[in-house]
Amino acid sequence: MELGFVGLGKMGGNMVLRLIQGSPDGKIKGGHRIMGFAKDANPDLAGVAGFTLVDSLDAMLAKLQPPRAVWVMVPAGNATEGVISQLAQAMKEDDLIIDGGNSYYKDSIRREQGLANRKLGFVDVGTSGGIWGRQEGYCMMVGGKPAHVNRCRPIFDTLAPAGGWIHAGPPGSGHFVKMVHNGIEYGMMEAYAEGFEVLHKAPFPLNLHQIAAVWNHGSVVRSWLLELSERMFAQEGDLGGIAPYVVDSGEGQWTVEAAFEETVPVPVITAALFARYASRDPENFAARYTAGLRNQFGGHAIKRADDKKLKASGEVKK
Repeated sequence: MELGFVGLGKMGGNMVLRLIQGSPDGKIKGGHRIMGFAKDANPDLAGVAGFTLVDSLDAMLAKLQPPRAVWVMVPAGNATEGVISQLAQAMKEDDLIIDGGNSYYKDSIRREQGLANRKLGFVDVGTSGGIWGRQEGYCMMVGGKPAHVNRCRPIFDTLAPAGGWIHAGPPGSGHFVKMVHNGIEYGMMEAYAEGFEVLHKAPFPLNLHQIAAVWNHGSVVRSWLLELSERMFAQEGDLGGIAPYVVDSGEGQWTVEAAFEETVPVPVITAALFARYASRDPENFAARYTAGLRNQFGGHAIKRADDKKLKASGEVKK
């Protein structure tokens, strides 16, 4: 296919390389022609045959043959909204927009309806694979009308490994499935994190890298996340060089909100989301409050923030 592509960072750039060159092992062929636009393009795209970098959305659309298809791979929220709005104003009937980012599924439903009024197509693609996608392939959960999804089938067949993409349902369903996927990911990561913290503080000289490695051989908790944990411990040691601040993309929160709407209990995902919030609070007012209140009703001792022994141990930081 001939495809416009907006957003050429690490993930977007690697997707374009896979579309053009296929998988590095040669099992999946590329051959697509890409017109790309980005503020900061992946330098690996320089000089790649089959790729043309343009300096504006209008220039990109001018180089594509109608009916045109454009993949949008920019951060969810205002950035995606802005790009889709610009494209919609410049596109013609039967042109198609693909949103491959982590957009909120209700935004995707709204965008599809607005674009349909302009006689433009829209496909929402929940994309998983991260920086490993170019090599391993991208798992994709696709939402949209059958005609629009089928039109994009050659793209999905190249980006995904065998059996690695699904037409999940109508517009919005692709991003909904990816949202829940990320919520599950939150819970899995938190479970591993808590387990490894217990091991880290154990009264034994345990090697976390070796434990992660052996668990990946026949254990019921073996997984790709655990393989990445093994790699992380090999690179980072005891993780002392990593700040205890965990960012979230918003999809964990969206999953919990969807669960509330459906009256579905999701205690693990909710706890994992709150654990991420807790990681960002160097003051931890709630913990200070609880310690102070225990002192008030029970006379329990308070550890003061200016205690030199606590500061030296790292339990209390400025």
